[in-house]
Amino acid sequence: MNISNKKNNTHSSMSEKALIKKIMNGPTPEHLCIIMDGNRRFARLHGILPKQGHRMGADKLEEVLYWCKEIGIRVLTVYAFSTENYSRSTEEINYLMEIFEEFLIKTLDNEKGKDNRIRIRVIGCKQGLPDGLKKTIQYVEERTEAYKPFLLNIAINYGGREDIVNATKIICKEVNEGKISIESIDEEMISSKLYTAGIPDPGMIIRTSGEKRISNFLLWQTANSDMHFADANWPAFSKNDFLMVIYVYQKRKDRIDPILDENFHYSLENIVVNTEQ
Repeated sequence: MNISNKKNNTHSSMSEKALIKKIMNGPTPEHLCIIMDGNRRFARLHGILPKQGHRMGADKLEEVLYWCKEIGIRVLTVYAFSTENYSRSTEEINYLMEIFEEFLIKTLDNEKGKDNRIRIRVIGCKQGLPDGLKKTIQYVEERTEAYKPFLLNIAINYGGREDIVNATKIICKEVNEGKISIESIDEEMISSKLYTAGIPDPGMIIRTSGEKRISNFLLWQTANSDMHFADANWPAFSKNDFLMVIYVYQKRKDRIDPILDENFHYSLENIVVNTEQ
């Protein structure tokens, strides 16, 4: 299978460079979250199997990792598999678990990953995950634990409500054991019991595929996050899409409408999938 982009390469390159130059002169979110939605929809639109759509989605995440590093984002959290996704077919779930395991090992072994020292963590309930995936998660987390400064959080079997419930149970247990008092419970303490303990709340959350809902993702952590809903399905999410989102984030922080900015330029890429090869 081959993917090609129909575009004016020179024009697109200049646009990308201009966006990067402007972005580097402004604030970027320290912590970015992405709901990677639209793999199956992308597959349907291009007449390929859902498995191929998921595979291309994993490849896209590998690209986005380095886009984030290029502009100075320190933490990326992606929604890979929600607790609600168990309603899908057993075949699809098993295939997704295989992709997760392969992605973790590939990212660990990738020389780029080693050079850039990407720390990898999986957040969510690990109970119920396949034994092979659990062992891989443990292995990859231990191997990258000391890596800095970039952190990749992959949310697998994650639910925002469950995250808050689990934090509440931990706090109640500590109250019963006399370790803390009820009066000492505050927002900071609750944050410290969540899966994302120790990292800043997200500055921005992106959802691809045009859907405009948060789908039980980081409900506590994204209370004050900027949100952007991209029309592109996840495998089709381009670098220009990504840079445009960050640029809009900066303009929001400056209270400037990007459409009114004479320097703003952005063009969509038309992605064609060739299934004959």
